[in-house]
Amino acid sequence: MKQGAALSPAAKPAETTFCPAHARRFVLISAILASSMGFIDGAVVSLAMPAIRADLGATLADAQWIINSYLLFLSALVLLGGAAGDVFGVRNIFAVGIAVFVVTSLACAVAPNAEALIAMRAAQGVGAALMIPGSLAIIAKSYPPSTRGRAIGQWAAFSSLTTAFGPFLGGMLLSFGEDWMWRLIFAINGPIGAIAMAMLLWRVPQDKPAARRKLDIPGAVLATVGLGLMAWGLTGYGLDAGARVAPPWLWLAGGVVILVAFVMWEKRTASPMVKLELFRSTPFSGANLFTLILFFAFSAVLFFLPMTLISAWDKAEWEASLAMLPLSVAIASLSGYAGRLADQVGPRRLLSGGAFLVAIAFAGMALTMPLMSLWTVTVPFTAVMALGMAMLVSPLSSAVMLATPDADTGLASGINNAVARAAGLMAVAAMGALAGIVFSAVGGDRLPGMEFGGIGDGTLEAAEETLRVAATNRAFQAVAAVSSAMCFGAALIAWFTQPHWQRGEKPEAV
Repeated sequence: MKQGAALSPAAKPAETTFCPAHARRFVLISAILASSMGFIDGAVVSLAMPAIRADLGATLADAQWIINSYLLFLSALVLLGGAAGDVFGVRNIFAVGIAVFVVTSLACAVAPNAEALIAMRAAQGVGAALMIPGSLAIIAKSYPPSTRGRAIGQWAAFSSLTTAFGPFLGGMLLSFGEDWMWRLIFAINGPIGAIAMAMLLWRVPQDKPAARRKLDIPGAVLATVGLGLMAWGLTGYGLDAGARVAPPWLWLAGGVVILVAFVMWEKRTASPMVKLELFRSTPFSGANLFTLILFFAFSAVLFFLPMTLISAWDKAEWEASLAMLPLSVAIASLSGYAGRLADQVGPRRLLSGGAFLVAIAFAGMALTMPLMSLWTVTVPFTAVMALGMAMLVSPLSSAVMLATPDADTGLASGINNAVARAAGLMAVAAMGALAGIVFSAVGGDRLPGMEFGGIGDGTLEAAEETLRVAATNRAFQAVAAVSSAMCFGAALIAWFTQPHWQRGEKPEAV
């Protein structure tokens, strides 16, 4: 092309999408509202768990499955949810996801018992599996290339702010209210979701499906059943023998068989939910193994630490939420720089260094737990954890993208997201069993009817209350110690599987 010549119409980047310019701001606002509901959910529910248990009389196993029923369907169906947008239209599936999430959130708010809450949380996970991938997909499809990056940046920034301060506001509500006020953290999704739905349905036109292909329904069923059996088997190790329907190893074995069947199905089906060929790449497999191990450990500590602070240290929910604030702030403020640095030197050092810092933080928590010093000891360790996570979150995405052909980057990102969610599912199940076993071993028969994470009812004598607190601390120490060892392992996996290069060099193409 001659210098100064105008681009031909065919050469100009397309600036039109299915969504007219005046409606795009409604897409962005609805996506921010919806993704914020999904991101905040896990953190606030974990924070509210002692109040939920006290109000509903829920056991430790109930508490695990209030979290895990949601994670099970989210992790198993999130890839299917993303594909459904291509088949039925992104706006339609996104709207359905919001509607399901809101209706089931309201049902959670009025749940009469733990069993009903678990069931509604499972249905909420189905809604989240449609809603969470749809929030980013609808932005990408609504905005033209010239403004898409800015819109995604605004989405990420506002979502980070709500994720950072949402749990703190929820903690304030829980701290100065009655036990039943945990229900408001679900009820608030009603008006938020209604605003997002109104914007979508009244201001945003329908988009045309981008693909004609079948959804992998059998694969989704196999993944859900396999993960569910595995999680229930792990939970079973923390139950009394009389409460087990079958030996835990039997559930685990059944889960393994189903997951093997899932892999075999994905190999032969014409429209797989997971493209197994991607795992032939050592960096891609290594990045997902790193994700599985690191997020297993991270999810375990994030679930059990607030429960320990509130039930054993007698801290208010707002204090527990404030202790976690460095995590959101660090990720929001440092992830961009970490991502740019990963582009310059490769993901290896950042992933290994970040995991190493998280391992040090968890080891420090394990060693200092008996001191019960939140602001001078535990919070500094959570800050170290926050720095480590901020170092690795963006480089992990970069590692997945770098190890994947351009045509498969969306699918690869979805797989990595599903692996992270599945890791959280298994962490709550397995570490809950560990916490229960250690608590029982320390308490012996001197704490009848008491479980890890339960709040004292005031009837215990001073010596028994001291023992309950010590047993709770010891149980969390075990969780943190195992999590620390896993993070050290994740650091080694990243070091030996991920690429690196010097500044100024360019990575080789996949």
